[in-house]
Amino acid sequence: MTTWIVSRHPGAIEWLARRGFGAGHHVAHLDPARPAKGDTVVGTLPVPLIARLTERGVDYLHLTIPVPAERRGTELSADELEHLGACLQRFAAKRIPVP
Repeated sequence: MTTWIVSRHPGAIEWLARRGFGAGHHVAHLDPARPAKGDTVVGTLPVPLIARLTERGVDYLHLTIPVPAERRGTELSADELEHLGACLQRFAAKRIPVP
């Protein structure tokens, strides 16, 4: 089983490493066909991609960051993420056809 760290932000990568996710496979963008059943993906992915992963048995951990409006669009350090209360949350998504 592989852990995939999906981020292009050094602060997020360091924050995750501090929590034991430093040895994962780091990618800036995820090809959803690459993770296999039983793998774990950690990042901030869009819902349709989360659905594709979880439908195939991939575990998804979302890096949730309560970023105030004035800090959006800026790079955050691992210490700043800690101060803002960043956390990991497990999510699963399912596509439901629209009638």
